[in-house]
Amino acid sequence: MAILGYLLGALTPFNLMLALAGVVLGTIVGALPGLSATMAVAVLVPFTFTMDPAAGLIALGAIYTGAIYGGAYAAILVNTPGTPSAIATTFDGFPMARRGDGGLAISLATIASVVGGVVGAISLLLLAPPLAKVALAFGPTEYFWLAIFGLTLIAALSVGNTLKGLIGACLGLFLSMVGVAVVGGDVRYTLGMQRFLGGVDLTSAIIGLYCIPVILDLVATRDPHLQPAETGGLRLGESWRMAWAQKFNVIRSSVIGTVIGILPGAGGSIAGLVSYTEARRASKTPERFGKGAPEGVVATEAANNATVGGGFIPTLVLGIPGTPPDAIILGALLVQGIKIGPTLFSTEAGVVYTFIWGLLIATLLMLPAGLLIGRYAYGSMMKIPKAVLAPTVALLTVIGSFAIHSNVDDVQTMVGLGLIAWVLARYGFAPSPIVLGLVLGQIAEQGFVQTYLIGNASNRLGEMFFGRPISIGIIIAAVVTLAYPILAERLARRRAARTAAATPAAAAPAAGASARGRDVPGMILSACFVLLGLLIVFGARGLSALGSVFPTTIGLALIVFSLAFIGLGLAGRTAAPAPRAEGEGGTRHRIALAAIMVIWVLLLPVVGFFVTSLAAFFVIMAVADYDRPGWRTWFVWILAGTAIVAGFWWLMSNVLLLRMPAGLLF
Repeated sequence: MAILGYLLGALTPFNLMLALAGVVLGTIVGALPGLSATMAVAVLVPFTFTMDPAAGLIALGAIYTGAIYGGAYAAILVNTPGTPSAIATTFDGFPMARRGDGGLAISLATIASVVGGVVGAISLLLLAPPLAKVALAFGPTEYFWLAIFGLTLIAALSVGNTLKGLIGACLGLFLSMVGVAVVGGDVRYTLGMQRFLGGVDLTSAIIGLYCIPVILDLVATRDPHLQPAETGGLRLGESWRMAWAQKFNVIRSSVIGTVIGILPGAGGSIAGLVSYTEARRASKTPERFGKGAPEGVVATEAANNATVGGGFIPTLVLGIPGTPPDAIILGALLVQGIKIGPTLFSTEAGVVYTFIWGLLIATLLMLPAGLLIGRYAYGSMMKIPKAVLAPTVALLTVIGSFAIHSNVDDVQTMVGLGLIAWVLARYGFAPSPIVLGLVLGQIAEQGFVQTYLIGNASNRLGEMFFGRPISIGIIIAAVVTLAYPILAERLARRRAARTAAATPAAAAPAAGASARGRDVPGMILSACFVLLGLLIVFGARGLSALGSVFPTTIGLALIVFSLAFIGLGLAGRTAAPAPRAEGEGGTRHRIALAAIMVIWVLLLPVVGFFVTSLAAFFVIMAVADYDRPGWRTWFVWILAGTAIVAGFWWLMSNVLLLRMPAGLLF
């Protein structure tokens, strides 16, 4: 009952105002690719130093949970995760929006986010001390197998093309190894360039891998970006019914998110991916996932929002931040003179319980605020002309990748990875496994190398990897998750073959639908990946034992998977991806946009941000325009473009206080 007494402190008008404002601001920031929850919390911290500690924490927690939720908007509407936690939301959210169910997807994401956030906050309120012990039971071996468990999602993402998915994961793991080794300190695969010493920035890579191909495809046809909704609005009644029908999915995903949130360094991206995998495995129609299955959106959003409350458990009880925003909030607590540790819940009970109640209230406020924003988001996106939408999204990719470290090198890396991703996606190598490998790479390497080191030193290498109880449980779950889609695909083929044999008239179409042959472009790319694998292995020879063991393993895996794909291709057992629809002059428009993006980011530090961005905006506008409207429409578009570029330039320079590249002009 004493805990309930602190609820009144969280319900003061000032704290309620902070919770609502934080959720709205966080949602807007999270919806903009690159402007992460970490940045939003970091910018707000100085303003909380003059507040009461509980009020300041409520504001920080509200903007954090709002930003995690806001990432779903960009994931659903433009196929770009607004935050890394929304990676798996793109798998089904964007296909739903493409077919006209964007409002429904946003409603489901909002409901699932609120439920997941509530589960995480209640867990923090009631179970913090005992659940914190779970985090202490995880050593390097468990973290390694947890990362491998996350990588088994590739089987779910790549049904019918598992080898391409595994090759993509190896490419992502390779990207995660660029720079200074996480264990051992070796400098690896930088090509002698200083820009790569810090590695490949995760957020910039995600923006490039997901968003650049979307923009290139956006300008390739005159078709609308999103299909008009068949039924208007957010379809709340339908959303609530679907969410209730998926109540077990919601609760399971929320629990997964809370538990993974407790593990330092895991975070919402892993929670969303694991929950997505489990939702697909438990579904009676797993073939719908990746094509617009509402269950995928629900699972991801429930899990990644549950990590907010779960992540605060080790932060408050052990002083071990689970994510970068948790670390910033931990610093704010220390500045306020609050001692973190197991005694926090007794010595500072008023502050910590008021904050937890405030976090719970902010999560509940996310429901009306998110639905209100979502009511206009899909309709507004539909009404924006493609000639304005394409350059605006391109501008957001540049701003988002620059804002992370105020570094133009990140912007150039983003564009380069994006163009490579478009080529790979065109021939069946999806970006999701690459991102998955990049996200999990450092966690996997650190756990692998530390376990390898301890096992070698104690002559218990096999026992360290395969003899720990928690590790055994994770390994079993990973094997089941990896094998289930493959077995399900084989069973489906056998059923189709039996059906075709029983009905000869249908045999020809059925055979044609599943015809397999030689994927020649895929085989050529696989040959290139064999060479890359050899370079990775030979590049690791000059490194220390700690720095070389993981790259060597990944390089060999890349060679094996690529050779296996080539072998299947030579045997006529691969299928080329379906050709993409091309509009009139689609290839020409794509090449023009790619050239503009490259010139833009190369001139950015030389000429200056504002001038190059404004010029690029207008040129992309011309490339994306198929309708050739009158001069009055163009005049309005030019005014809108100028306002958009100037507004973002002012926001970055004067609100976020970023050092924008000035160059010769500005």
